Amino acid sequence: MSASRPIRPVKKKSPASSGANAADVSVLAITHKLHKLLAQKGLGSRREMEALIAAGQVSINGKVAVTGDRVGPEDIVRLGKRIIRFSLSEPSLPRVMLYHKPEGEIVSRNDPEGRPSVFDKLPHLKSSKWIAIGRLDFNTSGLLIFTTDGVLANRLMHPRFEVEREYAVRLIGRLTAEQILLLTTGIELEDGFAKFNRLSDQGGEGSNHWYHVVLKEGKNREVRRMFAAVGLSVSRLMRVRFGPINLPPRIKRGKWLELDEKETRRLLNLVA
Repeated sequence: MSASRPIRPVKKKSPASSGANAADVSVLAITHKLHKLLAQKGLGSRREMEALIAAGQVSINGKVAVTGDRVGPEDIVRLGKRIIRFSLSEPSLPRVMLYHKPEGEIVSRNDPEGRPSVFDKLPHLKSSKWIAIGRLDFNTSGLLIFTTDGVLANRLMHPRFEVEREYAVRLIGRLTAEQILLLTTGIELEDGFAKFNRLSDQGGEGSNHWYHVVLKEGKNREVRRMFAAVGLSVSRLMRVRFGPINLPPRIKRGKWLELDEKETRRLLNLVA
């Protein structure tokens, strides 16, 4: 997930005239894509940063930036009036947070109804912001992942990467063989075709029965709508896995756990 480091041509100077050695010159020649660096600072996704640049809200050395611009360590970047500082010599690792969302919280910073937000529970950040990797609706619990790196968030969320989401589902009733076939081969919802890539029976007693389902997309309330389409109601829904990350049993509801350096590097390697 680290940024590429192409070398920008520079005019050669003798050590006597420049006062810099060869190593200094090579460091000054390093450039990175502006929108990617802004995303890595946790200011939003790469697409959001490209939109800000296109809207003329970002400048480099006093000049309005354009899409495709690159910056080096000597450049001064402003987002509005705010100076954005980058460490280009050795990018720091992003922060990654796992959160066990309970029912009754929204995945949004602003809510006209004033409902509790998952962001209220997370540690405060001074120079960046938490980006939610995927969403869970108000009545759904389970694993949420947050990061300060827009590039990592995009890699896990974008549909083209087909990252799996696994849910534990409690139904009022049991699925028939015909319903299972429909759900795993595909049904038409109002916003398009949908199917479970895997569906497994986890057992249960009486009218409440548990299943595990796996999807490779994240349409709004997709799991609930798919079961409703075959005539069954979901009484409880919980995300237990997102991509390579399982919800750790030790994280209680409403609590979070930050990945350490080793765990973060492993995640970046898995999704690279």
